[in-house]
Amino acid sequence: MSDRTIAAKHGSMGTEETRSAIAAGLERALARVGQGVPHDLSRLTGGATMESWRFSADGSDFVLRRAPSLGFMEDRPFGHDTEAAIIRAAHAAGVTAPEIVVELEPDDDIGSGFVMRALPGTPDPRAILAMDGPGGLLQDIARDLALIHAIDRGTLPADVPELDYADAVEGLADQFAEAGGDRPIIALGLKWLRDNLPEPVEPVLNHGDYRLGNLLAENSHLTGVLDWELAHFGDRHEDLAFGCMAVWRFSRVDRPALGLGSLEDYVAAYEAESGASLDAGRFRFWLVYRTVWWALGCIRMAQFWRSGEDRMLERVVISRRTSEQELDLLLLLEDDAPEEEQARPLPPSEVKLEPMGEASAGEVAIAVSEWLATIKDRMEGHDRFQLAVARNALGMIARGDGVEIEFADDLLAQELLDGERSLATPGLLALLRRTALDKLAADVPKYPMLALARAKWTGED
Repeated sequence: MSDRTIAAKHGSMGTEETRSAIAAGLERALARVGQGVPHDLSRLTGGATMESWRFSADGSDFVLRRAPSLGFMEDRPFGHDTEAAIIRAAHAAGVTAPEIVVELEPDDDIGSGFVMRALPGTPDPRAILAMDGPGGLLQDIARDLALIHAIDRGTLPADVPELDYADAVEGLADQFAEAGGDRPIIALGLKWLRDNLPEPVEPVLNHGDYRLGNLLAENSHLTGVLDWELAHFGDRHEDLAFGCMAVWRFSRVDRPALGLGSLEDYVAAYEAESGASLDAGRFRFWLVYRTVWWALGCIRMAQFWRSGEDRMLERVVISRRTSEQELDLLLLLEDDAPEEEQARPLPPSEVKLEPMGEASAGEVAIAVSEWLATIKDRMEGHDRFQLAVARNALGMIARGDGVEIEFADDLLAQELLDGERSLATPGLLALLRRTALDKLAADVPKYPMLALARAKWTGED
């Protein structure tokens, strides 16, 4: 049976049928390493790409990580066999990475993936941020990142890729064009990356996704480093910058280092653990690069959904998080604009008239969302999570129905890419700021950086 057939088969199953099929496949895989029959199998929430299932066997807890569809593996630089090998090497190097128990095989009939021994702690960023003593956790995170960057290349599979900076930026530009090439703020970021490309340095192993959400913590200490699917060789500053993106600080936008502390403390801890000296210019480049990268990654989720490879509701909702990164990009780049442009007032929002007559699209969305709230208590597990995602999606429709937002402009985007316009163009920064504020207020009004940007740009609380 092909991977595509497996993906289609399991994608069309109901929750219980899917669970039964996975349990049967796990039993076959576990038998190869002398483990007993799995039980208490449950789908874990979250995960923008891969599925995770927790279960027990022989008195121990495990986690299955597997691809939900072939589409999510075809464009990846390596398969789950290489990912498992990287995790094994990290575990051997002293990183708090999980122990790999067994890898799935085609005859297991549940797709591609592997089983790990479960680690203690929570991956929930908000629970981690609420822990006492975040300084100790930040020290642990810096230590493990230094250990990752020190892993000998000779201990890893040959197909772990190395990032070519220029090729990577042009790859982002290609993704932008494929997605319509009509988001001016992303075009502004791409132009900046091309103009500020750093010289290559000696590459180290990058985790590639080192941030809250992929780290486990308990009692203010690091207990696990998860999700190694984006590992590659490259500039150490990329890993450091990625975790410091505004989106990964969650509610603590005042703590630039993973929402846990100051950038100065994080850098000092990393330098002490690694013996390396960091460069502020390179750090800024990778902060901008990864913000553009994630903006395009969000857009791509809608393409996955449209293709039919993966019709999960999260895909379309995540695609609308592009507006988070557009606002963050402006905050990162606006200091390059002339002072008079930074001080220019924003144009007013284009508010629609109150609806009359038949219900508007926004009112229909509100009505459906209110009904969904009445059945919330009947749902559990992943279904309850999906219900929350559905209500978020309806909220986007309702809020967007009240404001005229011109966020797609292919002509302006091309002019920015070509350097014909820039942040020095009179009135452009103010227009982009207004667009970013209004779009994000419709898409994700609780995004913490929205309040910060609104206060900075308009003086409103």
